[in-house]
Amino acid sequence: MPHTGSCLCGSVQIKVKSTEEKQIACHCTDCQKTSGSAHSTNILPKISDVELTGDVHEYNSQAASGNTVTRLFCGTCGSALAHKSKAFGDAMAVQTGNLPDFASIPFGAELFVKNRWTGLPQIPNADQAQTMPDN
Repeated sequence: MPHTGSCLCGSVQIKVKSTEEKQIACHCTDCQKTSGSAHSTNILPKISDVELTGDVHEYNSQAASGNTVTRLFCGTCGSALAHKSKAFGDAMAVQTGNLPDFASIPFGAELFVKNRWTGLPQIPNADQAQTMPDN
């Protein structure tokens, strides 16, 4: 079953053709800044399974690993949509907050828990990684 959604203003439509059964919470400082929150929520489908149509813009930044991260966002409302990095291989991180069905899909992992904000508990049954796990 594909996952579909849009950015805040609806200028960008998102379709993930693969069925994703778990999502990831990332507490790295880059995800905190791009989400404007304590963490981001993501899935890692293959790039070929993701369709983004509409007013998509890109921003390149350097991750702590030294890899370039290409962040995709709506050029109209600024909603964070996805990001690509060499660290993900042929996959990309797609932010699940834009995909309504992820409200009921469990978390399989939390990344960069060393940066988890005080007061946020560990997500039950989710694998815990202090940083980005090696592939």
